[in-house]
Amino acid sequence: MRLHRNLVFTVIDSLGFIFNDGEYADKVVARALKKDKRWGSADRKFVAETIYEIVRWKRLYAEIAEVKEPYNRDNLWRIFAVWAVLRGYNLPDWKYFEETPVRRIKGRFDELSRIRKYRESIPDWMDELGLKELGKEKWEKELASQNEQAKVILRVNTLKTTREKLRAILMDLGVATEMPNEYPDALVLKERSNVFMTDAFKEGLFEVQDASSQLVARFLDVAPGMRVVDTCAGAGGKTLHMASLMENKGQLIAMDLYESKLKQLKIRAKRNSAFNIEYRIIDSSKVIKRLHEKADRVLIDAPCSGLGVLKRNPDSKWKLQPEFIDNIRKTQAEVLDSYSKIVKPGGKLVYATCSVLPSENQEQIERFLNTETGKQFALNKDHKILASESGFDGFYMALLERKK
Repeated sequence: MRLHRNLVFTVIDSLGFIFNDGEYADKVVARALKKDKRWGSADRKFVAETIYEIVRWKRLYAEIAEVKEPYNRDNLWRIFAVWAVLRGYNLPDWKYFEETPVRRIKGRFDELSRIRKYRESIPDWMDELGLKELGKEKWEKELASQNEQAKVILRVNTLKTTREKLRAILMDLGVATEMPNEYPDALVLKERSNVFMTDAFKEGLFEVQDASSQLVARFLDVAPGMRVVDTCAGAGGKTLHMASLMENKGQLIAMDLYESKLKQLKIRAKRNSAFNIEYRIIDSSKVIKRLHEKADRVLIDAPCSGLGVLKRNPDSKWKLQPEFIDNIRKTQAEVLDSYSKIVKPGGKLVYATCSVLPSENQEQIERFLNTETGKQFALNKDHKILASESGFDGFYMALLERKK
């Protein structure tokens, strides 16, 4: 296996943006892939996967390379050399690799792999938190699963096609997929592919959405003709799924604090032919009060730590701070108390997160049900999803029903 200079330089530059400048890995990778139009699919794959790999294993590789943040350019080359040696590359005779201690790298890897925080490449505080909340056996399995490469999952847009038809269309394009039985709207790509370039995507036949996330809209039990409110819609993956389950019939209100996210949702909705969506920016408490007791269904896709989706966002391991977890729990409690009032008597509410921590999930629901607002609700059922058990993202969802 050969290393190509222009590809490696792009990786080194990108790591500097992510580690030193605090940029998000997905944005950096997207920019990097536009750098040279002459690159083929293998070149683009090398750049994207190498950046993500090194971001994922940053702590382990930096420890082996004996470098500390902030990383200067020589440090980044040393980290890259560790990755290359452990991946079995023959290092070319570039000046950056002149003093690379190949045998020591392999020895240090074997030595550090006996210690969980290095083996799974995770900050001390996060390791301690997961251990405390999930226990040793469950946490270790979850960490190992979160360090695997995420699968590419599509959600068929049933407003425009069926899963079987979409699968056939993609097969004609050379994109092979599997149909998991437990996820009626999902297609799992057998090999990674840039599906965003296909006509099928441009025509709105599917969205990219993890299988665990696809369970949320169905868990809420939406139906055509209902009034449904998505209180934390963001760019609208779950909103669009609900629109398709509602067959464009009824009223679907997508709310968010940020107008920029709702603008993205409008673009996606147009491509999806989802026409029953209204958009409301939460710019004051009045926006919520106007909807009190008026919705058949309410989704609270709550802000969270994201510890169930580290395989998808490995850089969040290094961006998250302990105080963020404390603050987000308070926000979750406030959101539950405020947005639950939108549910009308006899209506249903789903609280969901992409976290695996009980303190963000079932403990939040237990706390809520003991508040004045929460006493009006009963827990219908909940669903805890670990990546190590499902093979998909870690998720939590609780279905609550407002008493009549």
